[in-house]
Amino acid sequence: MRGVSRASLAEIEEQLEPLTASSQTAATLADELFGVAGLLATQAVLRRALADPSRAGDQRSALARSLLTGKVTRETAELVAATAGARWSAPGDLTDAVEQLAVQALVAAAEHEGHLDDLEDELFRFGRIVASQPALRMALTNPFVSADAKRQLLSHLLAGKVTAESLQLITEAAVSSLGRSLDLSLEEYARLAARRRARLVAEVHVSAALTAAQRRRLAAALTQTYGHEVYLNVVLDPRVVGGMTVRVGDELIDASVATRLAEARRRLAS
Repeated sequence: MRGVSRASLAEIEEQLEPLTASSQTAATLADELFGVAGLLATQAVLRRALADPSRAGDQRSALARSLLTGKVTRETAELVAATAGARWSAPGDLTDAVEQLAVQALVAAAEHEGHLDDLEDELFRFGRIVASQPALRMALTNPFVSADAKRQLLSHLLAGKVTAESLQLITEAAVSSLGRSLDLSLEEYARLAARRRARLVAEVHVSAALTAAQRRRLAAALTQTYGHEVYLNVVLDPRVVGGMTVRVGDELIDASVATRLAEARRRLAS
């Protein structure tokens, strides 16, 4: 999302915070916003009408309000009305914005419940599990498997093993009709969870588990480097021979022995 759409989303996000003052209100808002995002994703005519730049913003807001009043809480209806009244570069950006608001509301609910660290970690871990199990990936990404079947599978696998917020976001990622892959949805949801505390996420690959003290020192060093609190996702990776690799966003910090040996061989060969 870029340009005018990004600016519009930033403005709407300011209206979100007062609506997530408690875990219950935040969770209800998230449920209803996910429902609206799903509706927009599948109803192209409605999506275009609510994002039509030839219509005045108050007209689009009134349309959204008329459609949702009595079907969702007043807070959800007004937030969606405000979102529809904003300017969007493309109709799809409106849908993406409603989904992002839903995720942020659920992340706020997790924070109220003291689950925010668990949420970030569980989204990341589940992504790794899916990447390593082709049968599970196929079951969750197969378009011929119904959404209800995917929900039942995830409930059977994860209920009681992850937080309620994690299960809901993982399920939304698997059954979403927004056209994004499961992997990208999980990454986006984890990014939004990390942003709740203005934290960066560092994916750290190591050959042996880090001690608690090592994790603290690494997090402190990265926080000092980037000027933001950094959350560590640590991956045991047999391909890393000594040392570690750290990826923060698009930046890779490679301090593994394997990389240094490869660099030495390249120098000797030149």
